[in-house]
Amino acid sequence: MAMIDFSLVLLAVLGSGLIAGVFFAFSNFVMPALARISPEQGLSAMQSINITVLNPGFLGTFMGTAVLSVAIIGLQLWQASTPSYLLMAGALSYLLGCFAVTAIANVPRNKALVLLNSKSEQTLSASDLAQWQEYLQSWTFWNHIRTAASALAMLFFVVGIN
Repeated sequence: MAMIDFSLVLLAVLGSGLIAGVFFAFSNFVMPALARISPEQGLSAMQSINITVLNPGFLGTFMGTAVLSVAIIGLQLWQASTPSYLLMAGALSYLLGCFAVTAIANVPRNKALVLLNSKSEQTLSASDLAQWQEYLQSWTFWNHIRTAASALAMLFFVVGIN
């Protein structure tokens, strides 16, 4: 493996591992904690999280790992004499199970959440409460998928390094 390929894979290991950790934290304790507090507080907290997550550290790691994954696939298909299917599996796991799931499943739910009442001094309407409860379940389900896909990507990247 060429030095540049090794460096890209090493960065992809780091990126996919960091993202897996973030998503694991949400699945393991952040979302359950938000479900334990009042719906108004949970909704308000998640709306705040959805704003603050859009920062250079998270987005750089999340998007950067996707870019690295595309580069790894390209290098394996067009430059490697013997492509590593493990590295390509890692890249595809990240791109499909993490990046695509985020775009298709989690981001639309986050955008819909913005429209719900978040004033903590008011009680949620029955409709908003039902939407919040559905959000907790469906968002977390898709987050489990992202967590597993990111961790699997990291594993494939590590095992694929020769």
